[in-house]
Amino acid sequence: MDVTFLANLLQVVDSGSMAEAARRIGVTPAAIAQQVQALEKELGVELLVRSGRTVTPTEAGHRVIERARGLVREFAELKAFALEDEAAGELRIGTIMTALLSLIPDVLSGFAASFPHANVLIRAATSMELYEALQRGDVDVAVCLHPVFALPKAYDWHLLREEPIVVLAPARFAARDPHDLLAREPFIRYDRSLGGGKQADQYLRAAKIVPHELFELNSLMAIAIMVDRGLGVSLVPDIVSPLTTHLNVAKLTLPVHTEPRRFGVLWHRASPRGRLIRGFLDCADAVLEGERGL
Repeated sequence: MDVTFLANLLQVVDSGSMAEAARRIGVTPAAIAQQVQALEKELGVELLVRSGRTVTPTEAGHRVIERARGLVREFAELKAFALEDEAAGELRIGTIMTALLSLIPDVLSGFAASFPHANVLIRAATSMELYEALQRGDVDVAVCLHPVFALPKAYDWHLLREEPIVVLAPARFAARDPHDLLAREPFIRYDRSLGGGKQADQYLRAAKIVPHELFELNSLMAIAIMVDRGLGVSLVPDIVSPLTTHLNVAKLTLPVHTEPRRFGVLWHRASPRGRLIRGFLDCADAVLEGERGL
């Protein structure tokens, strides 16, 4: 039995469709379907029920999937243990999108130089999705917001950045009062289902400001561009990204203190990819020290 087929079966189940699983893996849906059929033939049971473009596991499928997760994880760990003393192997990185579009490219530049034979797989998702993926063993490290709950002792955390919440406004409003802007100008809201969006919403409620909401979206880069185009103002974490340096926007400090958005690296202490994880952390610290001019 090919472990890769089992891993791809899990992708189908987690994504809900063969087309989406194929997109994530980088193969055709027909190839995924053939792999599932090969597994069904070898096991002698039907694993998935197809309904249009979506699939759901059969009862037998649920039993196989439960065991398959452990097998796939154990095989990956076995491979990692075999390569532990080598500057090689595979590092699966999960990251929030803002980190991917700001800090991560510079970190990966240093990592690739230090570990030229390592294979790096990257996926972007929300912090909660990444934490769940880390628990399942789907990623080795998660670059995410610090969880709002207490971390289990099996996990370790390394802070990368603290980003204060600021008012983002067109440059011509740089001398305006931040609260006045939030109350009077069209408002572009950062998605309230995300950590930074929740913080912004809590600040508005505490300050008793009811903005004239125009849009709500989950991309800080897109919000910065919309502010640059004069569509409104926003209340967002102060990100540092080369993609926003050319924008004609002002970042206004809030008159009332609020906790910054904190993001960093989360990983399992007992990960067999410890050497690569430590290398990734060292590269991240080197980039941050360079930014601070240390």
